[in-house]
Amino acid sequence: MLKSTKAHWKKLALIPAAACMTLALSQGAMAETKAEKAIQAALESSIRSDDDKKRDEERKPLETLTFFGLTPDMSVIELFPGHGWYTKVLGNTLKEEGQLYVAIATDRVKRHKKEWGLEEIEVLSEDAELKKTDIGGVFNVENLEFDKTGVDMVVTFRNMHNFTPEARAELNKKVFDALKPGGVYAVLDHTRRHMQPYSRPVWRRVDPVLMIKEIQDAGFEFVDYSDLHYNDTDALEIDTRNKKFEGYSDRFTLKFKKPE
Repeated sequence: MLKSTKAHWKKLALIPAAACMTLALSQGAMAETKAEKAIQAALESSIRSDDDKKRDEERKPLETLTFFGLTPDMSVIELFPGHGWYTKVLGNTLKEEGQLYVAIATDRVKRHKKEWGLEEIEVLSEDAELKKTDIGGVFNVENLEFDKTGVDMVVTFRNMHNFTPEARAELNKKVFDALKPGGVYAVLDHTRRHMQPYSRPVWRRVDPVLMIKEIQDAGFEFVDYSDLHYNDTDALEIDTRNKKFEGYSDRFTLKFKKPE
């Protein structure tokens, strides 16, 4: 009888815990759905050109940003925004509840953000200078200061190959300082073979194992990787912009966080 009573009360004690777990899972699912809806709405925005949308199949922005854990209430720094392909998506996702910052090579975004209806985007580190090296397309960086702390996420898409190892070390340090504890550092780039030496055909690629090591050396924890952009038909032997290249380059997708 006593054993039966203990078992009975043990079962009853588990009911609130199970209910809490169910509620937490349900709330997590709702938050994920809200984030996905916000990203999808941004992808459907009229500011995105037909050419922008054609690249969705290749770049998989919904899946990529969901993997990184983007939610519409975050503060996010996008590094090296270039022509603003991802800036338009991030800006519209974060427009109502969050905040998007851009840093390094931001001239195009500064020129077009009003036209895009994304005047809320804030440009950081305007004094940062890219210094040419002996390798075309690869730079050192000077005067890099974000002047922001407590940021939720920093993202960079296909840009790490544009920096020297010294510049990447400086960049990773500044990113670490800008993020809040637990903040996410999201890195995506074209894949180079592990330990493959420099040659002009592969200069626009970077070794993902090296990236993990460098970013961990800056104090980050490696969280996860995704094979969203894996392409087994890419032999990693020619430039990703070579006209002979078939399909999309193989790319690594890495997620790190600042320790809590």
